[in-house]
Amino acid sequence: MTDTRFAILDPAAGISGDMLLGALVSAGAPEAWLRGVPARLGVPDVVVEIGPVDRCGIRALKVNVRLPGGEMELPSEPHAHPGTVPHSPARQHHPHAPSDRGPHINGVHRHAGHRHVGELIGLVERAPLSPWVRERAVAAFRLLADAEARVHGVPAEDVALHEVGAMDALVDIVAAIEGFEQLGIREVYHRPIAVGSGWVRAAHGAIPVPAPATAVLLEGIEVAPNGPVTGEATTPTGAVLLRVLSAGQPPDRWRALSAANWGAGGRNPAEYPNALRLIIAEPVREAGEVVVLSTDLDDLSPEYLDPLRESLFAAGALDVQIWATQMKKGRTGFRIEAVTSPGDAGRVTEAFFRNSTTAGVRRVPAERTTLPRRELRLDVAGGSVRVKVLEGPGGPRAKPEYEDVAAAALRSGQPMHELARELQNRALDLVAADAPRGRDPSLKE
Repeated sequence: MTDTRFAILDPAAGISGDMLLGALVSAGAPEAWLRGVPARLGVPDVVVEIGPVDRCGIRALKVNVRLPGGEMELPSEPHAHPGTVPHSPARQHHPHAPSDRGPHINGVHRHAGHRHVGELIGLVERAPLSPWVRERAVAAFRLLADAEARVHGVPAEDVALHEVGAMDALVDIVAAIEGFEQLGIREVYHRPIAVGSGWVRAAHGAIPVPAPATAVLLEGIEVAPNGPVTGEATTPTGAVLLRVLSAGQPPDRWRALSAANWGAGGRNPAEYPNALRLIIAEPVREAGEVVVLSTDLDDLSPEYLDPLRESLFAAGALDVQIWATQMKKGRTGFRIEAVTSPGDAGRVTEAFFRNSTTAGVRRVPAERTTLPRRELRLDVAGGSVRVKVLEGPGGPRAKPEYEDVAAAALRSGQPMHELARELQNRALDLVAADAPRGRDPSLKE
């Protein structure tokens, strides 16, 4: 079953790996899973710490990655200037040119106390990860190495990171990607990103914000006004995670299901919450402005109407209606009408041409008024069933999704109409029980 939920990252104060991990756990990713990530990556001595903190009056979760000796990657130190506010959730990875490298270790040149990016990719490739996670994690490290290589004028294969920063980046990148998998979400979007301003201290002196590698990784990504944020707000790790996870700006219309998920940065300035917000949302299908697309067919066999209907829904149609009609010369035909949002009208039109015999599609803009709605998921027979809940003038109405009911009835052997009625009653009871407490039941039964 496809999960229609998606995530929106709100990096108004920037983004780093630890901020994203904190937001994911706040959104429901299990703490035990996150603490177990280092062992699965082959670095069992690395410890993940998770705890609540206050960021300008907002409760957030802070995640730290510690090496066996207690070392951890600290925020970059701001380069003090009059009137600046120290800030940074950032992590600074300092690459080394080939002349800095030490002897071969396990076939890899390594400077003392450093990890070659290729080693980190090897750990990811050997770890028990899903293909979806592994592909994005490997891509993230390659992008990070390419960015550092462009900045420092060294081959990407020669880029190395300090041991502390390398382990921190390894856990941050893999866990941040897998965290969305833990939440059952693979669609991620983001709002414009704050990068900060001013200067920060690095290994070789003060550098401007955004750090050079961060600036490379943010190429093509919309940057927001920094507001009160000074110092480094977005880190190389945070930037590369946006590159491999996010599809860009959120859809025009969406509904928040959970919006109080905050991951804290390393500093705690008094002027603003140094935290990343993660919003769990769902599409708003009840678009007010719609386009009605229609065509008449008399040369398509009726047995192919259902595949046509499915292709129109897959392309973004909100509703599809088919009825018999009489065409010229007395021929019997079918009128197919699809309602879609303006943004999906082109894809739905293409689906008409690709999956039917039509030579033309009519297009009429329209408006529609719909009831507010949300979706519940109820556990049943080894799976779950989506139930649409409408807020009608006389109270809530519930309608289980037909395909889900059919699949659940097949697993359980229960008649579909009985199961649908049972689920409808469960959904209405759940809504009624949660209403007095103001709790949103849309994420679980």
